[in-house]
Amino acid sequence: MSAPEPVVGFDFDRRPAPDDARVELTVAVRQVIEHLTASNATSDAFAAARDLVARAAALLAADRHDRLYQSAEASLADGFDMGFIDFSPLVGALNPLAPPIGVRADAGRIVGEAVFGQAYEGPPGCVHGGFIAAGFDEVLGFAQSMAGMPGMTARLSVSYRSPTPLGQPVRYTGWVDRVEGRKIHTVATLHHGDTLCAEAEAMFVSMRPEVFERLMRERTHPAD
Repeated sequence: MSAPEPVVGFDFDRRPAPDDARVELTVAVRQVIEHLTASNATSDAFAAARDLVARAAALLAADRHDRLYQSAEASLADGFDMGFIDFSPLVGALNPLAPPIGVRADAGRIVGEAVFGQAYEGPPGCVHGGFIAAGFDEVLGFAQSMAGMPGMTARLSVSYRSPTPLGQPVRYTGWVDRVEGRKIHTVATLHHGDTLCAEAEAMFVSMRPEVFERLMRERTHPAD
């Protein structure tokens, strides 16, 4: 069966303004993470930084914690925003764990561009294979959602072809290969320039909307 035409859209340009205080804080936390993996500062400097970070954590802990959950699979549930996934650990502008990967739709494919810093290092000077795989899972999650019957990852297979360099622009490209009933088969590549760094195949299994909505309810109101 040939790949379907995308019927689910993502507004990838709907993301927080660069001067949003949350974005600026997220960028600052990313910088702290980056420095912690490489800095040889003095003990006094680390102590001063610790105190500042502890104060920031206490300030945020005192306020509300009730944001909605968003993901590429959120299209399964009625009433959920299909906008940019602000808090994703891979693409989220508001998640300091994210590199982040900047995603966009291009002619029925999902393109994700990123620069992985030192916090993602595996082999010397190279991105850890686990983070590469996580990036594939995220990009292909967007791709399979565009098929109009989004689901959850059932299988992800990654082949590493050449080292993926740290601190250099890399590009994921993912698309739907075919759909077989509830099974959505996807393919992706990762390049640094013209060099193929890795490629992946993944199978997603579509999930009934009511199942996703149940998971949402359980997340919002966990059992005591």
